[in-house]
Amino acid sequence: MIQAQRLAHATIETTDLQRSLDYFVGVNGFVEAAREGGTVWLASKLGQLNIALVKSDKCDCTRVAFEISPREKLSDVVKALGAHGFAAEIRSDPFPGTPSAVVFKDPKGTTIELFQEWKFLAPNQNVAGIGPLKVGHIAFFTPDVQGLVDFYRDVLGFHVSDWIGDFFVFMRCNPDHHSVNFFRGEAPKLHHIAFELKDFIHVTNACETLAMHKIPLGWGPLRHGPGHNIAAYHRSPDDHVVEYYCELDQMKNEALGYFEPRPWHVDRPQRPKTWVPREWTSGWGTPPAPDYLRGRG
Repeated sequence: MIQAQRLAHATIETTDLQRSLDYFVGVNGFVEAAREGGTVWLASKLGQLNIALVKSDKCDCTRVAFEISPREKLSDVVKALGAHGFAAEIRSDPFPGTPSAVVFKDPKGTTIELFQEWKFLAPNQNVAGIGPLKVGHIAFFTPDVQGLVDFYRDVLGFHVSDWIGDFFVFMRCNPDHHSVNFFRGEAPKLHHIAFELKDFIHVTNACETLAMHKIPLGWGPLRHGPGHNIAAYHRSPDDHVVEYYCELDQMKNEALGYFEPRPWHVDRPQRPKTWVPREWTSGWGTPPAPDYLRGRG
């Protein structure tokens, strides 16, 4: 089995590259690390590649990159994907700081990039914007939630952390409660992208920054049920839902089978489970706006 280790970065296609740059750099505080043609690569203030912006005729998340174990040969990864029926190839210099990656499409058509070697890009920058620590998780609509669960579990080594009913799943590839989510919808598309912040003060400062840029909150601040993260949501200029969060549940030891104990857990110990719809949204805070469940308006 291939074992994903870390969600590394996402590629966002946009119809207005400069507008998206103004948002991701000026508001969010990412750092431009490289540019080639209609693609701009952005790093976090810590220096890790987090976002690639691509000029396009549509607005969506079309690529997701995961770091995998350095002990796996990329040629063996290609063979393993082929055994599961997925055509894959090794590409050289797929993005800055990385000499090679295995590239293929997952069952919903999103391009997946699996890599091992990487370098820090423009690290330890003083940024004017919010300054997320990393891209923490990405959620997609899909008509076949269970099919994607099977693929990400059986092929890429993910684990199910929680379900909401049978329509929304949370999956992890490391101690973070979730790195990907799949939400039942009519067609594959981005549901939301989430950036991890340091703590609750960082979240409140992020909300202040959004207010200064006249970007309204769509939901939150609140504390979720699944994952128990504090979260606040807004919409980007491309009308994507964006989440800022902190205090996400951690599963430090898979063998123990429960999440690291937190004061706000109701179940003791807190284990992966299926949450009841309409009771899952928060430990405190307002319910989600209707368009959160529909995606883009």
